[in-house]
Amino acid sequence: MNEYAPIGIFDSGFGGLTVLKEIAAVLPQYDYLYLGDNARAPYGSRSFETVYHYTLEGVKALFERNCHLVILACNTASAKALRTIQQKDLPHLAPQKRVLGVIRPTAELIGKYSRTNHIGILGTSGTVNSESYLVEIEKIFPNVVVTQEACPLWVPLIENNEHLSKGADYFIEKHVQQLMRKDSAIDTIILACTHYPIIATRIKQFLPPHVQLIAQGPIVSTSLVDYLQRHPELETKCSQQGSRVFLTTDLADTFSKSGALFFGEAIHAQTVVIDHL
Repeated sequence: MNEYAPIGIFDSGFGGLTVLKEIAAVLPQYDYLYLGDNARAPYGSRSFETVYHYTLEGVKALFERNCHLVILACNTASAKALRTIQQKDLPHLAPQKRVLGVIRPTAELIGKYSRTNHIGILGTSGTVNSESYLVEIEKIFPNVVVTQEACPLWVPLIENNEHLSKGADYFIEKHVQQLMRKDSAIDTIILACTHYPIIATRIKQFLPPHVQLIAQGPIVSTSLVDYLQRHPELETKCSQQGSRVFLTTDLADTFSKSGALFFGEAIHAQTVVIDHL
């Protein structure tokens, strides 16, 4: 295939790089085009309507760059915008293209991890308030008890490189303990924000040894392998030159520097403008 048709990865900022890292490790042959809307991040505290409009702009920008498949590697965007884009916009905007999220793949597998059938959710205020995980998990595992805890300061701490400080430990411990006080039977916790794998080690130090943390990157990458196998008509449109291109709506140098923490290796970003609805 000579035509450049990458798999698009959209996020409000840096967090989706932890998902792309896992996807590229499992499917290194494909081309990937990452778009972080850093200029308008964070999405977690914004309204449903605002997140929907911002996310749709990001999806359109990736479609314009020849992506046939776009993954919303952002829990807030998946919670507040994915269904509307799939049902309302895709049929007339690009009926042959697809947009996927990170919540459904996680919900489809998470019940298999827990022995007690008690699962915890650590996420942004936007993801928690949407109750998307409660709805999706109940559809598949109706006997599972899901308890949520919003952690509004975790993303700013990570993005300001304060996540290793004692001050960060205070807020990490606070929310972990609040979650476990709500339901002491929890034995599995979803890191329902793609930033949170960066602080997984610090989260674990405040948890009982038997409680497992589940990051979404490995789950989403496994789900994508299955999806591409089930949809060869889409898979054949995805180019395979092994390239990775990074776009941001804010400062490219800042994105490149901070993004390396999330992606695990040096990256070189370009700045783009996408607010054209």
